[in-house]
Amino acid sequence: MKKLLIITALVCFFSVSGLQAQTEELKVTAAILNYVEALYEVKPELIKESVHPDLNKIGYYRPADADDYQEGSPMTYDQLYNLAAKWNAKGNLPEDAPKAIKIFEVQDKTATAKLTAQWGTDYFHLAKLDGKWMIINVIWQSPPKMNEVQANEGN
Repeated sequence: MKKLLIITALVCFFSVSGLQAQTEELKVTAAILNYVEALYEVKPELIKESVHPDLNKIGYYRPADADDYQEGSPMTYDQLYNLAAKWNAKGNLPEDAPKAIKIFEVQDKTATAKLTAQWGTDYFHLAKLDGKWMIINVIWQSPPKMNEVQANEGN
């Protein structure tokens, strides 16, 4: 009887722990959705919901007709907020624009994730502050050329 109680308690503990982990992953996903939808849907107010004011963001942009990337370009929270207010203002973004999110890891206070979006790939560091997941760091790049992607798939 004692063993049954211990096993039941362990099963309940791990079930609750698993549900909490899933809930935290959903909250991290929601933070990243706020980020991408702020830009896609011209809703800068969503930036306030999920991006920390001390944001560190750097990106590597390459025009489609070029071979080289431009040197890393930093962006502040205010610049991101202002960009979200105008990036898709003309509504030129296709309705099926990608916003694929992959969560790599969620711990008590930190998380890492990846977003594939219209502009390329963003990698995120998030922190749980006052019970809320906030994006702290972003590094991104334009999509690689198709032949580069195919070459990397062979590795």
